This record gives sequence, structure tokens and C-alpha cells, in this order.
Amino acid sequence: MSLHALTIHELRGRLRRGEVSAREATRALLDRIQSVDGKLKAYLWVNPDDALAQADAIDRSGVARSQAGTPGPADGPSLAGVPIAVKDLINVDGQPCTCGSKILNGHASVYDASVVQRLRAAGAILLGRTNMDEFAMGSSTENSSWGVTRNPWDLERIPGGSSGGSAAAVAADEAFAALGSDTGGSIRQPASLCGVVGMKPTYGRVSRYGLVAFASSLDQIGPFTKDVEDCALVLRVLAGHDVRDSTSVPQPVPDYTRSLGQGVKGLRIGLPKEYFIDGMERAVETAVRVAIKKLEELGAEIVEISLPHTEYAVAVYYLVATAEASANLARFDGVRYGLRVPGEDVIDMYGKTRGAGFGPEVKRRIILGTYALSAGYYDAYYLRAQKVRTLIRQDFQKAFEECDAIVTPTSPEVAFKVGEKMDDPLKMYLSDIFTISVNLAGICGISVPCGFTGHPRLPIGLQILGKQFGEETVVRVAHAYEQATEWHEAKPNL
Repeated sequence: MSLHALTIHELRGRLRRGEVSAREATRALLDRIQSVDGKLKAYLWVNPDDALAQADAIDRSGVARSQAGTPGPADGPSLAGVPIAVKDLINVDGQPCTCGSKILNGHASVYDASVVQRLRAAGAILLGRTNMDEFAMGSSTENSSWGVTRNPWDLERIPGGSSGGSAAAVAADEAFAALGSDTGGSIRQPASLCGVVGMKPTYGRVSRYGLVAFASSLDQIGPFTKDVEDCALVLRVLAGHDVRDSTSVPQPVPDYTRSLGQGVKGLRIGLPKEYFIDGMERAVETAVRVAIKKLEELGAEIVEISLPHTEYAVAVYYLVATAEASANLARFDGVRYGLRVPGEDVIDMYGKTRGAGFGPEVKRRIILGTYALSAGYYDAYYLRAQKVRTLIRQDFQKAFEECDAIVTPTSPEVAFKVGEKMDDPLKMYLSDIFTISVNLAGICGISVPCGFTGHPRLPIGLQILGKQFGEETVVRVAHAYEQATEWHEAKPNL
């Protein structure tokens, strides 16, 4: 097997035994990027010299060979020598951070996000910046100001969004893992459409310090990986309390790898009737139902549950998220950093800068959010949306009284063609219909490959949800299913 095609746990074994160096692993990915990223545009920025310098430092230290088997950053460099890509809204000191937007063109980070500090402490190599929908607003990575990322399985199709660059990079073996952010499905949906594993942790499990905010009550950082074991390894590094993030929760962080191999026998898995809807692609429904049958064969008990307020999730999300975006993006005004378009006075400068710097989708959401927060409409829209959000959260709390995990489709469809939905925002928003509720409720979820369509051959994802801080159970169920199938072993032909 080519070096770039290895999983993290396979690479760690080779590093530990001295069969390969961190430089060789990094060089293999840089060569892979050089070979295929011209087709995909998964990356916005890669500095080969910097990546190789990081690898050389790891090799000189010897930690990859001597300590690659240790469980976490507090106990040793568990990702020593492993190159990892980072979504372009997570700050890495000295690297560009544009959030996929012209308004931050030329801006470079002056500090490391907490998750980046954790990766460095674990010995990871920061490989490059991945493409994304502008300020994480989108479901297709078509809203990037720097060009569209393509799906490795079909270059005429989108990779999902907003973390489409990270998903495509992992699927195409351009990274062993990548960081993304998930505000309404932006890790799980592209993971599904690109045929990789994507985890959205519980809100508060992973620090948001250094993440450029879209919607502060919804955003979470999480990993894309090639299999569930790698997901457990990376999540163990990322998770933990951070005093610099007021929303970070001081919960103990388990070693998620310990839940691997435990199987699902005796677990009750909920199947919400509201998640099998009219309009879902037949191939998606078939693959998910076959996956559920497989879990039953493995010893899980399948129970029907109800999440009755699911139908309101999209409307609630596009009020709450846009309102928070309206407030968060006010800081991009041409005064302190990024683009500045001169004007006759400061107000004129604000308007011209934001008009030239923001793309149409970001403008659409700022306008909607500002309207929802305006006098006379706050109670009718934003406040009511928050009340319904509480009902959605209570739906999950009641459901988890009856089951240990919940299984649903990740997306109602497979990857659609580039440009197919750009003229219909509502249709685009409905791409996240199965993922949005998870962010509104603040619980955790993962997407794992569960099948393919016939022709063209496109990946389908299975979503597994857990209660707050229930990542161990989610990883356990996902790994049991993955090990009983071969979907995760498939590779796109590039």
C-alpha cells in the first residue's frame, strides 16, 4: 500500500518500528497533493518547506519512534509524525486564515487555536489549509471565494460543505486526517458525501478558542479521518476543558480507543420515524436500512423512537444561526484587519468594504439575521426560534431515555452536481435536514460510510448520534458497524 493511503494507526505502527520517518510520510502527502489537488482544489495553502521542517524536528527528537503508542497529549505525543490538514477558519500561528473570504485576503493568524496547540503537543505536523464555504456558510463548498472544491468520487460533483476541502483531502489521501467545524452538519454531511468518517463532538467537548465564529452557540470543531479508530485517536487529542473558552465544559475525557471492539450487543439503538422522509433518494434509504439490519445482526436492539419537532429544525436553525452570524461578522469592517475599501467617511468605508469583501451567501445570512434581531421582529422570530430549539433538545433527551444511540441517514441524498442548487438557496439548505437538529440540541454525532449508489458510484453515510458527552458510545457503535462491513476501505479512482 502506498504511504499516503495509510490510516493514522497504520502509520503510527510504521513510525514506531522505525520503518518510515515523519519526513517520508510528509513527503508522500506533499507528492500526492502535487499529483491530484489540481483537480480537487481541496487545499487553499500548503507550505512544503514548513511541513518538512516540522517533520524533521519530529525525526530529530525521536518521539515518533519511541512514544507513538501513547494515548494522549498529556501522556505523550500520540500523533507524532502524523501530518494533519486544518480548515481555513481555525487559527494556526503564521499561516493564512481567510475563512474562504475575500474580506480576509492576506490575513495571517498571530496565534494558535487551542486545538492546534493540542495537535502540536501530540506531535502532529500541520500540513496546510483546506478550502471551505465562506465563513462556513454553505453545504457544498461552492461559496468559497477561492474556487470550488470537487468530490474525489466524481469531479463534476460537490464534496459537501462547509468543510468540503477537509473531507475531500482525507478521501483523496491528501491528508491522514483533517480538522473541520460543524455548525449545522458541516463535518458530517461532507464526510457522508466523500465516503470518510466525520465526527461532530458534543458542544463544549472541544475548545472553540481560535475558531473564527459563525454561530457561537452551534459551532464545534471535529475530525475527518479514514476510519473510526483514527477518529478515536484524534478526538482524544482534541477534547478537553479550556479556560479560554467560556463554553468549554470541564468534563473528564476518556480514552475513546477503549470503546473500540466492544461491539453493540445489548445496546438499544433508536430509529426516529421522522428521518425517513419523502424526497430522500431511494439508494440512501436502502443503504441505511441495510446498515440498521447489520447492527441488529450484531446484537443491537432496534427501537422506534420519535423526535416530533424535527420538522421545525431547518427554520429554527436559519433564524438562530443567521442571528448569531449577524453579530459575529460585524467585526469584519475594514478597520482592524483584512480588506479595506476607502470611502468618503467611516460609514461609507464600512459599506464598501463589506459589500466588496463578502460573497452573496454571507450577505444573505447577515441580512436575514439582522432582520430577525431587529426591533419589532425579535420576539416573533429569534425568541420563538429559541423556544422551539428547547423543544428539539427535549425531544432528544426523552429519546435517550429509551435508547443508547440513535441511527439516521446523514444526508437525504448523495453528492449533487456543481451548480445544481446554487440558484435555489432553500433547496441547498434542506441538504442539512438530518444534521441540523444535532447542533441545536448540542449532542454528538458521527457519519460513517454505509454504501454506494450504483452509477455513478457515490458514497452514502450513516449518522450515529449520542447523548451529551456520549462520544464513547457513538464511537463504539460506529466501529462495530465499520468492522462488519468494507465500505470504509473503498477509494476513489484519481
